[in-house]
Amino acid sequence: MALKRPSSLLSPIIFFSLVSHLCNFDTRASATGVLKVQHKFVGRNRTILDLRAHDSRRRGRILASADLPLGGLGLPTDTGLYYTQIGIGTPSNSYYVQVDTGSDILWVNCISCDRCPKKSDLGIKLTLYDPKRSESGSLVSCKESFCASTYGGELPGCLANIPCQYSVMYGDGSSTTGFFVTDNVQYDQITGDHETKQVNASVTFGCGARQSGDLGSSSEALDGILGFGQSNSSMISQLASSGKVSKVFAHCLDSIHGGGIFAIGHVVQPKVKTTPLVPNQPHYNVHLKAIEVGGAILQLPTDLFETGARKGTIIDSGTTLSYLPEEAYKPLMSAVFTNHQDLSFQTIQDFLCFQYAGSVDDGFPAVVFHFENSLSLNVYPHDYLFQNEDNVYCIGFQNGGLQSKDGKDMFLLGDLVLSNKLVLYDLENEVIGWTEYNCSSSIKIRDDKTGAVYTVGAHILSSAQRLEFGIKILLFLLTVFISCLAH
Repeated sequence: MALKRPSSLLSPIIFFSLVSHLCNFDTRASATGVLKVQHKFVGRNRTILDLRAHDSRRRGRILASADLPLGGLGLPTDTGLYYTQIGIGTPSNSYYVQVDTGSDILWVNCISCDRCPKKSDLGIKLTLYDPKRSESGSLVSCKESFCASTYGGELPGCLANIPCQYSVMYGDGSSTTGFFVTDNVQYDQITGDHETKQVNASVTFGCGARQSGDLGSSSEALDGILGFGQSNSSMISQLASSGKVSKVFAHCLDSIHGGGIFAIGHVVQPKVKTTPLVPNQPHYNVHLKAIEVGGAILQLPTDLFETGARKGTIIDSGTTLSYLPEEAYKPLMSAVFTNHQDLSFQTIQDFLCFQYAGSVDDGFPAVVFHFENSLSLNVYPHDYLFQNEDNVYCIGFQNGGLQSKDGKDMFLLGDLVLSNKLVLYDLENEVIGWTEYNCSSSIKIRDDKTGAVYTVGAHILSSAQRLEFGIKILLFLLTVFISCLAH
């Protein structure tokens, strides 16, 4: 039996196509930008096994720290779940890069790359970056401040003519190595309500010289990865440190109509309540305090929400499903099905499924995750129960204890619970928050130099319809908007 896409749930495994670009600024005017995104599996049939396998790879990478032997810096990184077409160089060439909120650096495959993919099954044309052919491109020496700050100090044996190198090892065994360069990156700047113009910014990024594992495969190949994480080497951190952008961004993923919004900058509408980020964590972790099912708080061990070095609960809009430790998963499932003892369960491609003829929203309880600072995340039955064929539903919550040894104690909330919400990441104040929202509408973002407020609406490049597992994956598009401070 092939699992189908539920009509009310956001696309499983979302790699989107963000089409565009980051910030450079005219000091005389305010600056904002626009990015367009596309679903990774456009026109490709995908089974539930593909989706689960993707989540498995992503979670493995989240749990791993990047190995940067030259400077000893660990970059925790994971698979990019979005891809964007950005312009790099002078003259500009286009590159498709995964946009990854869990990793930090931007890197693209270099002209001299060994074992880089030559073609992609995603239907895009791959391009190798050649810094020598760009008038604005330059190599970064290990003597330069960017290299020293990235590695926490000057590298042993460094000479002025030695490039600053990078090496990232992922949890699934794939890796990328190369050297840093600086060049122009182009993007569409918003100049008013729904108005844009193309500008560029100087950014330091990696020139990939060798790839291995999935990164060298043609099945899901792109030109590189655009890290959207918290470290000083990330794109947003570079722009923020130069005073050009706010270190604040938000996304809103619309699972009902398709499309959505992704913004860098201060969102003034809607208002978003926040909870503190757990300090000294590589990902966006928050303090989960309790889980409520049908109005009753689950009785769980008090120390369950914080285990080992990775404190808190990971908020990850790229991972499709949501994972809970077995000690939380079993009580949660018991409470969800307490009024349905007569249901007969079956396993469909490792998912627990059952037949049900009524409305799941009427027949099953809502699940509420309670976080520090009294912030709640509501998950409705149509979110955590997705439909497979007529009257057959499968459970989106997953038992982390059955997934991997490293992930058995981890709480990870993916797009299963984050869709149809505006999720705000405020790295300036070290908080994260969300509010239920119509992601096909618009938000308002503020230019902090002029005080101007712009309306940014969701943009759909092509008709996006609800997706079905095993039959077809239709186009799912987002428009991503960037609001930047003029400097």
